[in-house]
Amino acid sequence: MGRVQGFDTDTAVRAARSAFWAQGYEGASLPDLERATGLGRSSIYHAFGSKRGLFDAAVASYLDEVIRPRLAPLLAETVAAGAITEYFVGLRAALARRGAAEKGCLLINTAGAPVANDPAVAAVISGYRADLHRALAAGVAAHDPRLAGEERDQLATLLTSLVVTAMTLVRVDPAQSSAVMDAALRLLGASAR
Repeated sequence: MGRVQGFDTDTAVRAARSAFWAQGYEGASLPDLERATGLGRSSIYHAFGSKRGLFDAAVASYLDEVIRPRLAPLLAETVAAGAITEYFVGLRAALARRGAAEKGCLLINTAGAPVANDPAVAAVISGYRADLHRALAAGVAAHDPRLAGEERDQLATLLTSLVVTAMTLVRVDPAQSSAVMDAALRLLGASAR
């Protein structure tokens, strides 16, 4: 008969997510993860198979609990005209919050780390970027229905790049990250005229 798990998996994954988010995959050692989760090494291996399995669970929870809720209004069946502006205002506020500068975006941080050379990790990062672009394209279409398909796609591509830039800069220059979000909002204001 197998062991009975004596901990809440979601709580452990969230705690590990915080450690990976702050330190990166390579930087978060097993002792760091044991301290963060309150689990012993054998419990981590039993529940997740490996450090990498725990990381994969942390990334999945990041997508489900942080990224997808923020993108949901832009991916709704009917996207409100102001949804994209609300997205950028909300993201700017989130990036300006205390603690954001130290953490940035888990997926953008991971994109620059050695673990991103793993095809499965690279696919998750590429999928996030594609979802972001698709959401922003839908937001642009609702914001300014006059834009033709190519113009809409170009603006969505530019806005996607600005989001990635802001999430990258927040760790090294939070003020510039906010300035990038302001530029995106000005760009949206100009496109609606």
